[in-house]
Amino acid sequence: MAYTMTPTPAGPVGSQYCVCKVELSICGQNLLDRDVTSKSDPFCVLFMEVNGKWVELDRTETAVNNLNPAFAKKFIIDYHFEEVQKLKFALFDQDKSSTQLYEHDFLGEFSCTLGTIVSSKKITRTLLLGNGKPAGKGMITIAAQELSDNRVITLSMAGRKLDKKDLFGKSDPFLEFHKPGDDGKWMLVHRTEVIKYTLDPVWKPFTVPLVSLCDGDMEKLIKVVCYDYDSDGGHDFIGEFQTSVARLCEAQEASPLELECINPKKQKKKKNYKNSGIIIVKSCKITRDFSFLDYILGGCQLMFTVGIDFTASNGNPQEPSSLHYINPLGTNEYLSAIWAVGQIIQDYDSDKMFPALGFGAQLPPDWKVSHEFAINFNPRNPFCSGVEGIVQAYSACLPHIRFYGPTNFSPIINHVARFAAQATQQETASQYFILLIITDGVISDMDETRHAVVQASKLPMSIIIVGVGNADFAAMEFLDGDSRVLHSYTGEEAVRDIVQFVPFRNFRNVPKETLAKAVLAELPQQVVQYFKHQNLPPINSEPA
Repeated sequence: MAYTMTPTPAGPVGSQYCVCKVELSICGQNLLDRDVTSKSDPFCVLFMEVNGKWVELDRTETAVNNLNPAFAKKFIIDYHFEEVQKLKFALFDQDKSSTQLYEHDFLGEFSCTLGTIVSSKKITRTLLLGNGKPAGKGMITIAAQELSDNRVITLSMAGRKLDKKDLFGKSDPFLEFHKPGDDGKWMLVHRTEVIKYTLDPVWKPFTVPLVSLCDGDMEKLIKVVCYDYDSDGGHDFIGEFQTSVARLCEAQEASPLELECINPKKQKKKKNYKNSGIIIVKSCKITRDFSFLDYILGGCQLMFTVGIDFTASNGNPQEPSSLHYINPLGTNEYLSAIWAVGQIIQDYDSDKMFPALGFGAQLPPDWKVSHEFAINFNPRNPFCSGVEGIVQAYSACLPHIRFYGPTNFSPIINHVARFAAQATQQETASQYFILLIITDGVISDMDETRHAVVQASKLPMSIIIVGVGNADFAAMEFLDGDSRVLHSYTGEEAVRDIVQFVPFRNFRNVPKETLAKAVLAELPQQVVQYFKHQNLPPINSEPA
C-alpha cells in the first residue's frame, strides 16, 4: 500500500493496525527480603511509556511471604507491531494497604519493549535498583501468549427433498446460522448464497472464525434455519434445527452427517409429519488461521538489511543542501528513515546484526562504481551491531566514498533474495527478510528491478522503499503494486505485493513514530500471506 497522509494526522495513528491482545505472565525469583520477621510480600506493577512518561497500566495480586512468586493475575496489552511499546515491570513489597507506591518497599525493576518479549516468547532478566545496580539475586521471568482463538471452521453443506415453497417452481433455498446472543436472542452469524430452482441444493463451502460461530465453545447450541428466497425480502421459512459444532464435526467426507429440517408449525398440525427435508453436512474441518504474532511467538526471525543510495544526485555531503549532510543535531532524512524502521525491526532479530549496503558510489582504492557494497568496507562481514551500528558505519563511510551513479536497485534486491532463497530450503517459518532501500530519485535499471521484485515475491521477503528529497517518485508508486499487479519485463506477474513505498516528505512535520507506522503497516500481513501460501504453520504451533 502506498501510504500517504496529511502532515497532521487526525486521531491516534496506528490504532487501526492493532494486531491483537497479548497476555503477559509474571514470575519472580530470589527477590530481596525486605521484611524483618518474615519474607517479602511482593506484587508487580506494569508501566508503559506514553509521551516520555511512565504510566501505570495494571498490578498483580500480592504474593504473601514469598520470594519466588508466580502471579496468578495476568497483564493484557494491545500489541502494535509498528510501534515501539516500552514497558517497565516494577516489584514492590507490600507493607500497608495503601495504593501509593512510595508507601511500599522497592524490590527492583526491569524495562524492555513488548517486541523483545514476544520475539523471545519468554525472557528471564535481572531486576535492577534505581541506581542501575542488581537488586541482589532478584530475577523476573515474563512469558507472552497471544489472546485470541485463531481457529476457523469450514463447512460444506447440502440439502435433500426440501419443502417446495414456490407455486410455479421449486424453492430457492439458502441457510442462516445463528448463535445465542448475550440478550438471549438468536444472533445471525452467517448466510449462505441462494441456490435457485431446486429442492436438493449444494451450497459452496464457507469458512468463518470459530469465535464468530459459537464463541469458541464447541458444545454451545447453534441454530441453522433454511429459507426459500423471495426477491421482495419476505423469505419463506422452510425449517430449522439446533446443533453444536462438536456434532457438526462428526461429519466425514466418507460419511456425511444428516440433520432433519423441522417446521414446528407443520409438526404441530400434521400427525404424520416427518420433516421439511434433510440438511446434509458433507464435511466440517477446523483449522487455525495463524496471525503474524503466531509466527513471531513461534520463533520466526525478521532479518533486516538496509540499502543506501550514494548517487551524485544526493549532493555533496559536506554541503547543507545535500540529502546526506548530517545536520548539527546529528541527523538527516536517511538517518531518520533508518532509525524509524530499524528500532522496531531490531526487536525481532535475536543477534541484532544487520547487513548495511550502499549503491551508486565509487569506492577506494581504484574508484570503481559499486551497486552493492558493505558500508563498513568489510564485504565478508557487512553486519552492523544494532541500529546504532548502522548509523555509525554510515557516518564513517561518507568521507571515504565518491557519490556517482546510476541508481541501480536490482543488485541489492538480488543480494537479499539469495539469502531468502537459502532460507526456503529449511521449509519452516523461521526467517523472513526485510530490505529497506532509502533513495533520492529515479531508478536507472527499472526493467531489472521489476524483474528482481517479481522473483523476490516468491520468497520470504518484503521491500520497503523510503524516498527522500523532493524528486518525482512515480516509478516507486509503480513498484508498489497496490493499484495493479506488478509485471516483469518477461510478462511474469508478481505472486504477491511485497513493495511498500513511502515518500519521506509527507512525514517531515509529524512525530517520527508516524513514519514507522506508515512504512511497516503492511508487513505483518505480507509475512502471514507468504507462509500461508507455502502452507507453513508457525514452528511451535499446536494442532486445532
